[in-house]
Amino acid sequence: MENKKLLVVSDTHGCLSALRAVLTWANNHMPPNDTIACAAFAGDGVSDLSQASNAAGFSCEWKFIRGNNDYNHSVPDISVFDFNSHLFFMCHGHRHSLYSGYHALLNSGKNNNADVVIFGHTHVPYLKRVGGILIVNPGSVGRPRSRAGATFAVIECVSGEIPKAEFFQIGTHGTIRKVKIP
Repeated sequence: MENKKLLVVSDTHGCLSALRAVLTWANNHMPPNDTIACAAFAGDGVSDLSQASNAAGFSCEWKFIRGNNDYNHSVPDISVFDFNSHLFFMCHGHRHSLYSGYHALLNSGKNNNADVVIFGHTHVPYLKRVGGILIVNPGSVGRPRSRAGATFAVIECVSGEIPKAEFFQIGTHGTIRKVKIP
């Protein structure tokens, strides 16, 4: 069984220094023999990816969608993709009535046969498993709205096993540490 990790970032809103810190960490601070195989961006700052990736020397495949503050209409609103034999549904969330709950988001995941649903928009990290679907909001790198501060997630996918997510906080001076999300 192959173990692969997906870096999940959202809502950078032009905060290139924080995104660069995340991508530098992804390059240099993962445990030995443990690398990020792919990265997902859940909207609001999609134009930040190229510049921050180049500055950090980060090179891997990006899955990305646009958020309500991304104006490049050639970028898709949703993405459905396979990652290490797990199906992912990703959207920004602004069209899913998130402030009324996660029912519409969960239904979109179910309708796409997703194992994992990734979203952004609220700027608050979120992790819950509902009916076999892992729902993940990595929080915001650029404009956090929770006591956890600026956060991102890493989803570990082992073929044949249930995907698991870990969250990390970006501290002062770009330091990064693991945090627990209730």
